[in-house]
Amino acid sequence: MAKSRIFTLLALGILLYWFVIPAVFTHNVVEMGRQGKGDQLSDLTIKTWDYYQKGRYVSPNIPKEDANNLKKMIEDDMELNVVTAPIWYVSLEAPNYPKDAFPEGIPVFYHFDGFSGDVHEMNTINHYIGMDPMERGAPYLRMLAPYALIFVAWLMAMFMIYNNRIFNLLMLIPVALPIVFIGFYSYWLYWFGHHMHDWGAFKIKPFTPTVFGDGKVAQFTTHSYPTLGFWLLVAISVLSILALAAKRKYQKSEQAA
Repeated sequence: MAKSRIFTLLALGILLYWFVIPAVFTHNVVEMGRQGKGDQLSDLTIKTWDYYQKGRYVSPNIPKEDANNLKKMIEDDMELNVVTAPIWYVSLEAPNYPKDAFPEGIPVFYHFDGFSGDVHEMNTINHYIGMDPMERGAPYLRMLAPYALIFVAWLMAMFMIYNNRIFNLLMLIPVALPIVFIGFYSYWLYWFGHHMHDWGAFKIKPFTPTVFGDGKVAQFTTHSYPTLGFWLLVAISVLSILALAAKRKYQKSEQAA
């Protein structure tokens, strides 16, 4: 039982630090900034955003003095992003973008609760080929993400505290987190590729963008790979499996006794 609780505590710590805390305390940053209400954000929200933004990708379009400073970015009307751990990395090499500014193409990061990177630049290319802007992807899922993360954290805490077989079953949710994300992400790409519009510079037949690896979209080269957040989800999944196995062993020994 002690082993099970240790494994669960480690998994819960990763979930809280990298996903729940930033998602909850900064959940309205992008929307408030977009609506011109950035000055209404609390000091706690600003400090949390600044803390988690350190070391993240900063667009060459953002002045150095604004980077990682939410107040300055809002004042100068810079593009804002979410600060939970980025789960998947996508970049698109466009011939008209300078290699020195974008050596690996236009980068965008997918999170549970939104996007980060050069979303505006990616939307410009999406419009060029007749695709919807990124914000059209899973709006309700992104809106509900903080609440879903809190629920997962709660059930992990309950699993750690109580010796109840119902929570054994519920612990399959954190076990499945990497697969759940890949499933949603794959569907997002399928949806975007199969809802093309005539506003593009040229017409492209419906297609599914590359989920993993390198691919092509019109004359653009795409790169799609897991990043930090995905490996954290894998760690949570593995620790949850170990916690389940340890608890099941304890419960069997309890029955035998």
